[in-house]
Amino acid sequence: MHGGGGWFGYLRATDEKPKVTWDLLKRVLTYSRPYRWHLTGMLVLILITTGTALLMPLIFRRMIDYTIPAGNVPQLALLALALLFIPAFNGGINVLQRQLNARVGEGVVYDLRVALFAHLQRMSLRFFTNTKVGEMMSRLNNDVVGAQNAISNTIVGIVTNFIQAFAVLSVMLALEWHLTLISAVILPLFILAARQLGTRLRDISREQMEANAQMNAMVFETLNIGGALLVKLFGRREVEADRFAERARAVRDTGVRRAVTGSIFFVIIGLVSAVGTALVYGIGGYLVMQNAFTIGTIVAFGAYLTTLYGALQSLANAPVDFATSMVSFERVFEVIDLPMDIVEKPGARVLQNAVGELIFEDVSFRYDVGGDNLLSEVKRFGQIDRVKASLSGGEPDPNGHRAATGEEPPARSQARIAALDHISFSVRPGQLTALVGPSGAGKTTLTYLIPRLYDPVSGRILLDGRDLRDVTLDSLAAQIGMVTQETHLFHDTIRTNLLYARLDATQPEIEAAAHAANIHDFIRGLPDRYETVVGERGYRLSGGEKQRLALARVILKDPRILVLDEATSSLDSESEALIQDALKRVMAGRTSIVIAHRLSTILAADLILVLDRGQIVERGTHPELLAQGGLYAHLYETQFNRAAKEAVI
Repeated sequence: MHGGGGWFGYLRATDEKPKVTWDLLKRVLTYSRPYRWHLTGMLVLILITTGTALLMPLIFRRMIDYTIPAGNVPQLALLALALLFIPAFNGGINVLQRQLNARVGEGVVYDLRVALFAHLQRMSLRFFTNTKVGEMMSRLNNDVVGAQNAISNTIVGIVTNFIQAFAVLSVMLALEWHLTLISAVILPLFILAARQLGTRLRDISREQMEANAQMNAMVFETLNIGGALLVKLFGRREVEADRFAERARAVRDTGVRRAVTGSIFFVIIGLVSAVGTALVYGIGGYLVMQNAFTIGTIVAFGAYLTTLYGALQSLANAPVDFATSMVSFERVFEVIDLPMDIVEKPGARVLQNAVGELIFEDVSFRYDVGGDNLLSEVKRFGQIDRVKASLSGGEPDPNGHRAATGEEPPARSQARIAALDHISFSVRPGQLTALVGPSGAGKTTLTYLIPRLYDPVSGRILLDGRDLRDVTLDSLAAQIGMVTQETHLFHDTIRTNLLYARLDATQPEIEAAAHAANIHDFIRGLPDRYETVVGERGYRLSGGEKQRLALARVILKDPRILVLDEATSSLDSESEALIQDALKRVMAGRTSIVIAHRLSTILAADLILVLDRGQIVERGTHPELLAQGGLYAHLYETQFNRAAKEAVI
C-alpha cells in the first residue's frame, strides 16, 4: 500500500503494531492547528481548575490543625464556604472547558470527514469497483471518531494530568518531602503495568475496528435495494442473518475482551495505588504519633495523594489510549494518502465551447489486477484470494468479463489480457458513431475512456485536437453527457434528479428537457408531479421511465458529446418507441458515441465500429459492412435484424 509521506507502514495483519512516530504526531497535530485558540483557552482553564483544586486539602489542614482546636467559629464558617465555593467555581469552569473541548473534537471530526469525502470523490472508477461501500463508511464514521479522541480527549487528558501531577508533587514536596519520596517509590509499578497491558489493549482495539469494517461492509451490501432484492429472490434470509450474526459476534467478542482487559488494567493500577496509599498512611501515621507533623498535614497529604495517583493512573494509560487513537488516524490517513489514478496535469487548460471532434490514436487499455492504490483488505467469509482469482480467470471489467490468464481462449471467447488493443478511429463533429460487437468485446470500456473514468495505458485520445489529459476534469465533464446502461437515480424528487445536470436550471428549462425526452406527460400524471420521490435508485419507476429521465437529465446538461449505452432489456414497445424518438432529439447536432442495440440507431450511424476481443475488426457504414460478410453481417442476421422483425411482430 502506498503512503503519501512514506513514514509509516499501513496495517495489514493483526500482528502488526501501530508506530507512533514524530512525523505521524506532527501530522495529527496539524488537524488541531485551526483550533489553537480554543486549545489555549482550555489550557488556561486547566491551570485555573488545577490551582483551585490544590486549595481544598490546604483548607482541610487549616481547619483540622488550627481553626477547630482554636474554636475560631468565624474562620470555620469562611473555610466551610470556601469548600462550597471552590467545587461550584470549578464546575462552571469545567462546563466552559467541555464546551471548548467539544468544539475542537467535533471540528476535527468535520475536517477529517470533509477531507476524506473530498478525496474519495477524486478517486478513479477502479477504486470504487474494488472497494466495498461498508469499508469506506467505516473510515468515515468509526475511524474518524476514533481519531477525534486523540485530539479532543487523549492529548487534552495528557496535558491536564501532567499539569496536575506536577502541581501536586510540588505542593507535596513543600508539605513533607519524606512522604513524597515514599509515594514516588511505586512509580515504576505504574510504568510496568502500562507496558504489560497497554500493547494488548491496543491490539484488541484494532481487531475491533477491523471487525466493525467487516460488519459494515456486509450491511451495505445486503441492505441496499439491489442486495435486498437478491436475498429475497434466492431465499437467503437465514443465510445472511447467520453471516451477519457471525460478524456481529466478532464485534461483540472483541468488545468484551477490550472491556475485560481494560478492567484488569485499572484493577492492577488501583492495587498499585493502594500500595502507595497504605505506605503513606502507615508511615505517616507513625510519624504523627512521634509528633513529626500534624494530623492535618497527613489528611491533606492523603487528599493530594489521591489526586496524584489518579493523574498518574491516567498518564500510565495515556500511551495505550494514544496508540489506539493512532490506529484510527492511520486508517484515515490511508485513505487520504491514496494516490489518484486520474489526475490533472499542472496547468491543465479549461475546455470551452468544444466542437466535438474525437480521435482515438493507437489506444490500448487493460484493467489493473494489482492491489495498489486501494484500501487494505480485511478477511471475510467466502472471500477468494485475489491471486488465486487472477490465476483462475483474471480481473473482471465493468461488463463483468474477466481478463485472460495468458492461455489462448476458445473460439469467440472474449476472455483476454488487454481490454482494448491498439484502437484507432476518428469521429467528426456532429457524427453518430455506433459501437457493435459481442458482449465483452470492450465497447463499454471504450466509452469509459472518453470522460476519463480510466486512462489508456498507451496511445492518446484527442478532443478538438487536445489530449484529454491536458484539459481539466471538470471542463471535460461539462462537455460530455453519458447515459449508462444501468440508470442511477438518487432517492429524491424527480426535480432534484434532473437538477443534478445543471443546478441553476429553471422550471421551464426542466420541463423542456422532459418534453424532449418524452417523459413530461408521464410526470404531469403523477400526484406530486416533479416533486415525486423516485425511491432508492429509482425503483419506483419502470426501466423505460428511468431511461427517459436519464435522457432528460443529459438534455438539460446540453453536452457537445453524447456517450450512450442503449439498453433495450425489459422495455415494452411503447417505451421503446418513446425512447427512440427521444434519442433522435438528444443526438441531433451532437457528436454521439452509442453502444448500439437498436437497428434504427445502426442504420442512422455515420460510422459503425465492430469490436471483437478488444480490437476494431471492421468499420464502415451499414451497407459496406453487410457487403463484407464478416462479423457485422453475422451479428446483423443473428441479433439486430431478428430483433427488428420481432419488434414489428
